[in-house]
Amino acid sequence: MPRAIWSGSISFGLVTIPVKLTGATRSHDLAFHMLHAKDEGRIQYERICSVDGKKVPWDEIVKGYEFEKDEHVILTDADFERIDPKVTHTIDIQEFVELEKIDPIFFDQPYYLEPTKTGRHAYALLRETLEQSGRVAVARVVIRTKEYMAALKPAGAALVLDLMRWSNEIVDPSSLDLPEDEKMPSAELKMAKMLVDSMSVDEFEPEKFPNRYREELLAIIDARVTGKELPKMKKAAPSRGKVVNLMDVLERSLKETHRESKESKSRRRKTA
Repeated sequence: MPRAIWSGSISFGLVTIPVKLTGATRSHDLAFHMLHAKDEGRIQYERICSVDGKKVPWDEIVKGYEFEKDEHVILTDADFERIDPKVTHTIDIQEFVELEKIDPIFFDQPYYLEPTKTGRHAYALLRETLEQSGRVAVARVVIRTKEYMAALKPAGAALVLDLMRWSNEIVDPSSLDLPEDEKMPSAELKMAKMLVDSMSVDEFEPEKFPNRYREELLAIIDARVTGKELPKMKKAAPSRGKVVNLMDVLERSLKETHRESKESKSRRRKTA
């Protein structure tokens, strides 16, 4: 059972739905220690003052904001306490909006919401209402003294609380050099659509995309630990160089996709 990291309630008009918050994702990154190559000693990091070159104990460290180059203003614990958001333990719904109206770039970190026994019916009611209306609830929530904007979204039998980025955290793409007025030849566009159609599937199956880098790295680690021969790894596809004729590349890509599709169907028939 996943451990709840927060408990509180969803505030929905005059309705209060008691819930627990649990992680919806987990990291499978491999952790490595930095070692001295000579003797494999663990590398330690110390807090050294850039002025006197001496080690600084934690009780002598303060927080400073650099308002000009090498000029800092010191903030005390009292300064932070003055602006700490009040812990309400409430997911306070502000409004409802169609999911497609929110740019996916705003979504940052998903969590599952699990109802308590007394909140199961109201939880299901909110979930079904969101599902049938095609909308998500935009809310404010405080977790560990930090305030977030968040979206409540239905996901099967669950409600997901997706913490969101604030608007000033999103980089405006107008600062990039993008081909906004590029004219698309109809033949290229038609061929590109045919390629997309040939590579399209009815359902997204994430299990078809294993983390190959992690698997291969674990195989190398296992070989190092057991003294076995290092496994052979697949070589990366060679670079195809500069694209000279886009239409020619699209045609060859379409043929390659059809060939791979036939081979895949043939393998499935043999294993059936």
